[in-house]
Amino acid sequence: MASNVENLIRSAVTKGITKVADYNRRRLPRPTDAHPYLSGIHTPMTEELTLEALRVEGDIPAALSGRYLRNGPNPALPPDPASYHWFTGAGMVHGIRIEDGRAHWYRNRWVRGAEACEALGEPLPPGPRGDRNDAPNTNVVGLAGRTFAIVEAGGKPVELSDTLDSIAHNPFDGTLAGPYSAHPHHDPFANETHAVTYAGGEPNRVWHVVLDADAHVIREEPVAVSDGPSIHDCAITEHYALVFDLPVTFSMKSLLAGHSFPYAWNEHHRARVGLLPRTGRGDDIVWVPVDPCYVFHPANAFETADGKVIVDVVAHDTMFARSKRGPDSERSRLERWMIDPAARTTLRTVIDDQPQEFPRYDERLTTRPYRYIYSVALPESAGAEMAIAETRLLRHDLEKGTTEARDFGPGRHPGEFVFVPRAAAGAEDDGWLIGLVVDMNDQTTELMILNADDFNGPPQAVVHLPHRVPPGFHGNWVAD
Repeated sequence: MASNVENLIRSAVTKGITKVADYNRRRLPRPTDAHPYLSGIHTPMTEELTLEALRVEGDIPAALSGRYLRNGPNPALPPDPASYHWFTGAGMVHGIRIEDGRAHWYRNRWVRGAEACEALGEPLPPGPRGDRNDAPNTNVVGLAGRTFAIVEAGGKPVELSDTLDSIAHNPFDGTLAGPYSAHPHHDPFANETHAVTYAGGEPNRVWHVVLDADAHVIREEPVAVSDGPSIHDCAITEHYALVFDLPVTFSMKSLLAGHSFPYAWNEHHRARVGLLPRTGRGDDIVWVPVDPCYVFHPANAFETADGKVIVDVVAHDTMFARSKRGPDSERSRLERWMIDPAARTTLRTVIDDQPQEFPRYDERLTTRPYRYIYSVALPESAGAEMAIAETRLLRHDLEKGTTEARDFGPGRHPGEFVFVPRAAAGAEDDGWLIGLVVDMNDQTTELMILNADDFNGPPQAVVHLPHRVPPGFHGNWVAD
């Protein structure tokens, strides 16, 4: 840990840099076009709603008892379009309560950080907060019977009530010393939850963080890196945590210029994947080179009998190379990476070449071989920023080598869908796919419940919301 002197020096330097960044932020040129993540489908909501007795088409399965939750950026105060980046908006959690075959309520609530509390005239909830990243906007998860909004790059988790009110900024009951991630992965066989985390002010290390069944930290192992890589997600196998150290890194130039998300494509940063033994020390990691690319999200990962590691990922050719307003991928595709720790090689093969994101799978099989991936198609030509404007959900059958598309129709845009099994044991597609579909034809939203084993069949049920829910990032089904 840093000494008191080091902390004082770092604090003084940070304050100086912040003043320069704030000054330059006010001098950024005014945009001449509508901000793509503040307009159209992304126009932020301006109020918190509580809707009850929601209209339902079809039959909600009686076995579904819980909440579908989704998190995403939604500024609570009018942002400056010159400096706003999609990844920095205050978090807003949306939830739909399902029980006894009925949709009981919909609620949306800002995560109570400094911005939302200022806008709403409320006191801040208790607990330690990050300086600027205090309203987690990326994911919302159920851990040990509790609900947490989470984000990467140094923000602390915020605990939410069952009705989505912010209880406290809660670093897992004080057991988390450092930063957390937007993407923890639960190992159902070991009953542990793993994440790889990083902090904006710590360019030379990341951490492997493990939670026990009570959502308390039992491991926070540092791993040496350089340049401050942005590691959005990780993957786990039976014996390893995978660290994606890829060429998107902290940019002091962007920070000093006043941009709110100071990360950029760095062609000088070597691309590699680290295989960290789950109970080993940070210096036990095996680094394996990979051709330059960027990965936000892997699907599943597992080990082969001959000691190789397989991980399926959505790989982007570059990321944050042009735009300062949001992701700007030139091209993405679904790939399988075969990582050989002995030969130190990574073999990349294409599973599906069409642009896509948000891969999900049956998480009962985390760390084990599996068959199906569900992802969201992206437009072929995304322009300067990555658009969320496609109408198709994809199902990849890894066993057959085929891809099936479900098209929701013109103007109807699906977000990430999560797989929910019908029972603790059962076939890999014996369950439901649940997610939000925004209908821009009439500015409404539907929570779709699809039968995973009848991918293009009629929906099992559709819950209707009379307003547009802006595309966010990640959602989960949190069972009672």
